[in-house]
Amino acid sequence: MTIYLVQGADPSLRDREVQRVVDELLGGDDRSFALDDHTMAGRRRAATGDSDVADDDTVTAEGSVELPAFAAITTALQSPPFMTASRVVVVREIGNLTSEQAQWIAAWIADPLDGVHLVLVAGGGRTPSVLDKAVKAHAQTVGPAATATADVLQQELRAAHLKLASAAAQQVASHLGDDAGRVPELVEMLHAAFGDGAVLELDDVELYLGELGTAGRFDLTNAIDRGDVASALETLHRLLTATSAAQPKPLHPMQVMASLLFHYQRLLRLDDPAIVTKEQAAQALGMKSAGGARFPLDAARRLGTDGLREAVLLLARSELDLRGAGGLDERSVIDVLVARLAALSRRSARR
Repeated sequence: MTIYLVQGADPSLRDREVQRVVDELLGGDDRSFALDDHTMAGRRRAATGDSDVADDDTVTAEGSVELPAFAAITTALQSPPFMTASRVVVVREIGNLTSEQAQWIAAWIADPLDGVHLVLVAGGGRTPSVLDKAVKAHAQTVGPAATATADVLQQELRAAHLKLASAAAQQVASHLGDDAGRVPELVEMLHAAFGDGAVLELDDVELYLGELGTAGRFDLTNAIDRGDVASALETLHRLLTATSAAQPKPLHPMQVMASLLFHYQRLLRLDDPAIVTKEQAAQALGMKSAGGARFPLDAARRLGTDGLREAVLLLARSELDLRGAGGLDERSVIDVLVARLAALSRRSARR
């Protein structure tokens, strides 16, 4: 018997890795007999009482709750394979397990049933500590081989025997942003349209790109630090409008403001003549690695004390406007703020 924990921040890429692991464990066994796939739903308040029930429990018209998913999981883990060489039990969203449920699975992991494989899938929140310890001791942890959009794109293109011209590959990565989970579906469509061995140009792929993908909050602050006003505003637009499996809701302008405040607070901590190396910057920021400290240190140096003071004034004024002090709507306030911060970085770099 084999025990896996499948991790990964992007649900789409994580599910593909689950599929790969399950296919490997099943071998030639019939899925209808050998596979038990269950998802642990989140908890909610039952409408008929005060007790919690799982979202996938069925509440009848009389108010009773039918057999929950975890009962089916325990049954599957305690049942020997039937008409197959082995049984594969998949438990998804393990962050939704209660402490008692996690304890039960941890005990099973320490003494598993012969012929039964267990695949635990991250999601739903933090894995309960008792299960986390059991996994570290007895399970193999796996995840997607690539997670960055450009890396996933190259991986999927190789598998599909397709090639993209440089401009086309750059446009795909830029358009999808952080939404790497959309890459496999895009490559499948391109393969279906053009076939094996095709070399695709920009005009060939643009029709299939769909909506703009999501962006990361660091993409916004990086564009601002570079002084790239157009890129900063485009990234802001994605944050406020685009959604994905990894980011199911667009950000609110106040959430963007919180990210900007955090970023400039870090830069202010580096506005110190005693901090001259990236190692000193990493120590000031509480970072374990000095490699990533070079970028905020360079940004703080470019702005200088005067630039940082101006940035703080812009942030303070905009935060008041977001709370109703000005006449602009929230979207306009954050648009103007981002444009001004990026322009400030550009002026500081020229100086």
